[in-house]
Amino acid sequence: MPFGTIAASGWASGLNLYGTALLLGLAGRLGWADTPTELQSTWFLVLVGVLYVVEFVVDKVPWLDSAWDAVHTVVRPVGGALLGVALAHDAGSSEVLAGVVAGGFSLTAHGAKASTRATANLSPEPVSNIALSIGEDGVVAGLVALALAYPAVAGVVAVVLVLASLGVMYAFARALRSLRRRWRERRAARAGGGRGRVPGAVR
Repeated sequence: MPFGTIAASGWASGLNLYGTALLLGLAGRLGWADTPTELQSTWFLVLVGVLYVVEFVVDKVPWLDSAWDAVHTVVRPVGGALLGVALAHDAGSSEVLAGVVAGGFSLTAHGAKASTRATANLSPEPVSNIALSIGEDGVVAGLVALALAYPAVAGVVAVVLVLASLGVMYAFARALRSLRRRWRERRAARAGGGRGRVPGAVR
């Protein structure tokens, strides 16, 4: 598989590993694209199909989606790397390079997804979670289709998405540090105010 297909599939797996694997497998099974036979096997398609359905539901429930993301902090990058290796092996390309690229791209997408979901969960309404989940599934489907039809274009898009993901993670980290600093300042202020009072004094 070309670099663009591997890179785009890796990034897409960071958003939804099971959806990406399912689409790649089905594309090969239905004759739409030449994908690894391992991804086309019935047991594999059933497995990732079931996991996709589970994620489809969990991904739309506030806070439960963040817990799911926490569990998949390792699963998605490793799964993305394995997809990259499978795609490279099928095409006779460097499996090590494909694994590193796909796994790294997957990690950036996962980081951006988890950061965005954590921010959205601060809102009491569930609409944002549902909208984000549906939007992510749409991006995964579009990117996988692009990766199989136009690998070079998909590779460029994947690189742009990686840079955007890094920007999202940086912004989230800055916001988190700011919140921690404010919390510490308020805690210090309350502690200072308590020490300044005279025990038993009438206010």
